[in-house]
Amino acid sequence: MSSSSMKKDPALIPVITALWLALGLFVIYPFIKLLLTTFTVDGRFTMANMTLVFQNSYDRLAFVNSIWLAIAVAAMGTFLGFVFAFAVTRIKLPAPVRWFIAAVTVLPLISPPFTSSIALTLSLGPNGIILKFLGIPDFNIYGFWGTWISESLTYFPVAFLTITSVLACIDPNLEDAGLSLGGSPFKVFRTVTLPLTMPAIANAVLLLFACSLADFATPLVLAGHQFPVLPTQAYLQITGLYDLKGGAALSFALLVPALVVFFLQRFWVGRKNYVTVSGKSGAQTSIKGMGRAGETVVLAICAAVISFILFLYALILAGAVTKTWGLDNSLTLDSFTYVFTHGRKAMIDTLIIACVATPIGGFLAVCIAYVTQRKNFAGRALMEVVSLLNFALPGTVVGIAYIIAFNSGPIVLTGTMSILVAAYVFRYDSAGIRSVIASLQQIDPSLEEASLSLGATSVGTFRNVTLPLVIPALIAGMKYLFIHSMTAISATIFLVSVSWSLLTARILECMTELQFGNACAFSVVLILLVFGFNGMMTLAIRAAGFNYRGQGGNK
Repeated sequence: MSSSSMKKDPALIPVITALWLALGLFVIYPFIKLLLTTFTVDGRFTMANMTLVFQNSYDRLAFVNSIWLAIAVAAMGTFLGFVFAFAVTRIKLPAPVRWFIAAVTVLPLISPPFTSSIALTLSLGPNGIILKFLGIPDFNIYGFWGTWISESLTYFPVAFLTITSVLACIDPNLEDAGLSLGGSPFKVFRTVTLPLTMPAIANAVLLLFACSLADFATPLVLAGHQFPVLPTQAYLQITGLYDLKGGAALSFALLVPALVVFFLQRFWVGRKNYVTVSGKSGAQTSIKGMGRAGETVVLAICAAVISFILFLYALILAGAVTKTWGLDNSLTLDSFTYVFTHGRKAMIDTLIIACVATPIGGFLAVCIAYVTQRKNFAGRALMEVVSLLNFALPGTVVGIAYIIAFNSGPIVLTGTMSILVAAYVFRYDSAGIRSVIASLQQIDPSLEEASLSLGATSVGTFRNVTLPLVIPALIAGMKYLFIHSMTAISATIFLVSVSWSLLTARILECMTELQFGNACAFSVVLILLVFGFNGMMTLAIRAAGFNYRGQGGNK
């Protein structure tokens, strides 16, 4: 930190020290422990653990399967995301229809990650309703195809949100220019609209690749032994064989393609510049589509996918009130009775952990974003990168790193609420940090300089000037953190204990024990809790006088 900055702002020293201590303990320390566990034996560097992984043909198959599955999910998810984004931004539809499409699209994002897996099992698994209706006796949903369909449905909303923001910003005058030069609507779409969305498409492809690569729950339910993937292999290595070093090596193998994707994303997108919004503006014209035939195809695809999503969620509700799916379809509330008796602890624990993690994450997001954007000190850029590191890593890797770091001395947190809260805060707080940073970049620093020149302290200026201006972005980040604290499982499946139970862990437990009714009832309750919180947060924002469009609950 520069001496001039310290003299001008002495309150900066304890704030930066506290932030580095927190990041060092919950980000850097677990990551270093993971590396040491993977690459050292008896204090000496070795590649023995990694060699064992790649000598095992089943683990090699899991590595290859993970890559292929991620590529397939990224391709299908980005395609669906683009189609839906195009429908709501570039086709003239009534506002309620656009709202309905967007609402159904983000539904999988605010649900437990394996909701679609449960629904696919109820429809296409043993005793599946579709198989019985069509009279198909032998069909296997487990393996690549079931996992691919489920992950594509779960993650395509990420592509939808990413591409929508870019498509909505494209000036229709550019398309008008193409049409006036004699191009057909489809040619204008192909040569003007589509190229301008390439940065968003690139981001979507790489985000979905990373999401699929790190997904733990869907393959555990649907992949089976015939289609092993790395996250489930790492989980089974630790929980089944109690082999921390083997699990660490497998998670490191998972880390390599994840980091390659992360840097590829920055390299690919960073080299391109597609400016569509500038200070120069003229008369705006109406949006342009790709012609009647193209728009019909887009809307047909949207209608088919929306129907399938609503069908799957209707199955979840039906499964929750059915006695024994496929055998005794009489209606009953036994599953909900089970949830509110045997699952009450999981509900209360999950809500407590989410309610504790959310304000801590919000406070941390504001502090990190403010000091990295508004203060000048040594290591400022490094602090921003370190604060986002856990988000770039697969959830399975973060969970394994935490259990290695905090399972024994000098700091033992395994089995406590602290390790769950820390895992959520330091993995999912990145959305809040980036939201606040984006908000700060839109605020003229002269507002804060005016406050300081009038004699206010830096703390008073932050409290009275800066904080009120970034509250909408802060609340959006807190909503994101709360949703993930309620629904995440990849990063925390290794950290749950008898002392602190989680709803997502109970759903997974019910699925592995073939208690589909209880799994569905848990899922319905969890979705209602997340919807309820989102509604309360939105009402609170409006009551406070903010007119802010959030992130749509994206993960």
